[in-house]
Amino acid sequence: MNRLTPEQRFQIVQFYFENNGRDFHKRILFSDEAHFWLNGYVNKQNCCIWSEANPQVYEETPLHPEKLTVWCALWAGGIIGPYFFKNDEGHNVTVNGDRYRAMIIPELNNHDVQELWFQQDGATCHTARATIDLLKDTFGDRLISRFGPVNWPPRSCD
Repeated sequence: MNRLTPEQRFQIVQFYFENNGRDFHKRILFSDEAHFWLNGYVNKQNCCIWSEANPQVYEETPLHPEKLTVWCALWAGGIIGPYFFKNDEGHNVTVNGDRYRAMIIPELNNHDVQELWFQQDGATCHTARATIDLLKDTFGDRLISRFGPVNWPPRSCD
């Protein structure tokens, strides 16, 4: 897969504006998960910390620290979620296809999504065949996702 050029990105945006009106961006549900480590660890890949000093502090951390995964979707009309991934006993769990599918439709059914588009990144739990089929049933061609009717651009930032 190749990275889209700025011209190709502009053509995609222009296509949607022409076919969906100027307020198209107001009808997209942007969704994603975030992981919060409960031991104070900060994922520096997804977070910038500005500081005048650069302390070289060494801190031991467990191999697999406990974390909490939170899903949320936002659009011009508000926020859907947050949804915390926990099992029946209330323990934090990782996201897999079954858990994602069990969460997504009840969360979306609480809102009128008939005119909205749904965007998600290419995470494996999002792009499992069963998940894509479930989202196509809800959104039809208004799904922006890897393996969806509107393909999520490869290596695109969230």
